[in-house]
Amino acid sequence: MLHGRTEAGRGYGQRLREEIAAPGTTPLIGVYDMYSASIAAGHYHGMFVSGFGFAASYYGLPDIGFIAWPDMVAFVERLRGAFPGHHLLVDIDDGYVDAEVACHVVRRLERIGASGVILEDQKRPRRCGHADGKQVLPLDEYLEKLDQVLASRTDLVVVARTDATEEDDILRRAEALATTDADVVLVDGVRSEEWIRRIRQVVGDKPLLFNQIAGGKSPRLSLSELASLGVDVAIYSTPCLFAAHRAMDEALAGLKVADGRLPAAGGDSRPIGVRESTELLERNIVRPLVREAVRA
Repeated sequence: MLHGRTEAGRGYGQRLREEIAAPGTTPLIGVYDMYSASIAAGHYHGMFVSGFGFAASYYGLPDIGFIAWPDMVAFVERLRGAFPGHHLLVDIDDGYVDAEVACHVVRRLERIGASGVILEDQKRPRRCGHADGKQVLPLDEYLEKLDQVLASRTDLVVVARTDATEEDDILRRAEALATTDADVVLVDGVRSEEWIRRIRQVVGDKPLLFNQIAGGKSPRLSLSELASLGVDVAIYSTPCLFAAHRAMDEALAGLKVADGRLPAAGGDSRPIGVRESTELLERNIVRPLVREAVRA
């Protein structure tokens, strides 16, 4: 892969567009490091590079604007090297404040093979899309930034996201975003199925994305239910992160109860051991080698 192209010559962005245009709702699973991505890759064909998960994993901090764009770009580069065939949709928050920086990051991400980005309309201090206290930029200011980002991409999918919370403003912004050249519209923190229907109506034929996060403000819906509501893409921001949180907490509590004796490894119902972990990670060596063989 060079300059955002796949072995078949189609850009990663175009491949994701085709997936989004296909019937049903396309799931993209949130990953926060290379290990979680290695597990997710065995179950789903698309990944969402979650800002919530990356802030938690890389910095040990909440999703309130701490991410530095070089760190995110470096992470995506590692992901693309290990997973040449997967969709990679990247959360770039507000474009790291400045429109010029946002355009630079978008060009960098496209060169290293990202499939798409999500650009939000929040102003600083920013928040997770399902948190309270969000503030949004004036619509004209966001649209100007979005237009610059759109002009800077060649093939990359761009998701235009609004974090508006006032009902009239939600519909006004969603309708405005649908008139741009953005590929997909996301209204984050949607609180009900009825609101999904209302947003679907105002965005017309523009593809619609829905963000699922455990404990968030939006209803828990299946892919079949989302498809019936006209949702084209669903991102699952944190299933890997939250599952790891619970599993690690329980494992360490069990270790303490067992006086430091490790449980037996291996088997369907037993803890992961060295063999299982190594076999998982060895696949990340094989995938790039397969890619090089195809190119040769």
